Amino acid sequence: MGTVNFLLNLTKNYFTFGLIGLTVSDRYASIVPVGGISMSPTFNPHDDSSMRSLTRDFVIVEKLCLEKFKFSLGDVVVFSSPANHKEKHIKRITALPGDLVSTPHYDAVLIPEGHCWVEGDNHAWSLDSRSFGPIPLGLVRGRVTHVVWPPHRVGKVERMTPKSIAPF
Repeated sequence: MGTVNFLLNLTKNYFTFGLIGLTVSDRYASIVPVGGISMSPTFNPHDDSSMRSLTRDFVIVEKLCLEKFKFSLGDVVVFSSPANHKEKHIKRITALPGDLVSTPHYDAVLIPEGHCWVEGDNHAWSLDSRSFGPIPLGLVRGRVTHVVWPPHRVGKVERMTPKSIAPF
């Protein structure tokens, strides 16, 4: 009987902590891996395919910004791909509603209300708004605030606007 009580208590504790963890991850913050080199050098500056699992960056994504969609130029955000909602991308916001953006592929784009323009820091390897246009703010899943892995890269993610992207 003691073993049954122990297993029942252990199961209840795991279930409780699982629900708490799921709630925190869904509503407040989560830790996600960053794949690829589209945001290099901000993330994965030394993308060595042989050591990728040990050297790729893991970041904290805070989700409190989603309550009122409060974002600023230079914020790094995680969003669902406009083409495939199961894919998540990490890019930097370079224009907000009302801004005009000029790129080689478009003459000038006025960012509509409820949308933003996102670009990777590594333009040569980035699939971003230059490919699919402004993204709805409703696709944004959170703002990246800190790198938490690897240990030598732990720190705050700075908000910056790339110099090569200048609103029109």
